[in-house]
Amino acid sequence: MGSIQLGCAPIAWTNDDIPELGKENTFEQCISEMALAGYEGTEIGNKYPENADMLKEYLDLRNLRTASAWFSSFLTTKQFEEVETEFIKHRDFLHALGAKVIVVSEQGKSIQKEDLPLFEEKPVFSIEKWKRLIDGLQRLGELAGEKNMSIVYHHHMGTGIQTTEEIIQLMEETDPSKVSLLYDTGHLALSGEDPLYILKRYFKRIKHVHFKDVRRDIADEIIQKKDCFLSAVKKGVFTVPGDGYIDFHPIMDYLREHDYYGWVIVEAEQDPAKYNAYEYALKAKKYIDSLEVKGGA
Repeated sequence: MGSIQLGCAPIAWTNDDIPELGKENTFEQCISEMALAGYEGTEIGNKYPENADMLKEYLDLRNLRTASAWFSSFLTTKQFEEVETEFIKHRDFLHALGAKVIVVSEQGKSIQKEDLPLFEEKPVFSIEKWKRLIDGLQRLGELAGEKNMSIVYHHHMGTGIQTTEEIIQLMEETDPSKVSLLYDTGHLALSGEDPLYILKRYFKRIKHVHFKDVRRDIADEIIQKKDCFLSAVKKGVFTVPGDGYIDFHPIMDYLREHDYYGWVIVEAEQDPAKYNAYEYALKAKKYIDSLEVKGGA
């Protein structure tokens, strides 16, 4: 795929936020099925070994590389020094595995793990919280830069950075040399944003991509019933590219035509008992491969 490296997230095998989803699936099954489906790399899940050398051995056997791993920041609710200590540990672990980007998402006041209506109770940052977030992210970006790495900010449902307006404010108030963007199609679509608009407006800031699709009927249901985020996941609001309503053709065309260099990670947190993780990983791989053919036609 040229400069695009295609990876897969383990969240389809075992969910980090809802560990009972996929608790029967082992780490080795997860990475073996990723490799079997034809992916080049993986993000890191809660069942992965915490020793970098050991993890690298498992991945090398399957020709998989480490793309990144999620870091929960609490810059708006904790002292920076506390966040810094955890971040440095996380950074060094990823650096040892050869990753170039660190996924960061602000979890201060997040409702993504709470039993609260996803849209109605979404946090909104005050001026003071925004300042703490911006200053803290730039300091984390400097720490990442010490290892020639970048932080990629993950806009996310149920957090203070979810909407187009919030993403714009984050991008406009941060230094591009310190803070980059993770572009997630599923979170943008579910929030009611225009994924193509964000891609085009901030392409130069995007250093990591999540390809996630949305089932429209379930999305409509969770909005109507005022479900929480975890309930939406359990119901199957997210799925793999090609299985929902998002049109990935113009997105992939834009990435390719503008020489995107980095990972595209297939990520769909859904119940593997309902939606077999290997089957859906394979479905996504075939669909993304078809985008190249159609995009180039």
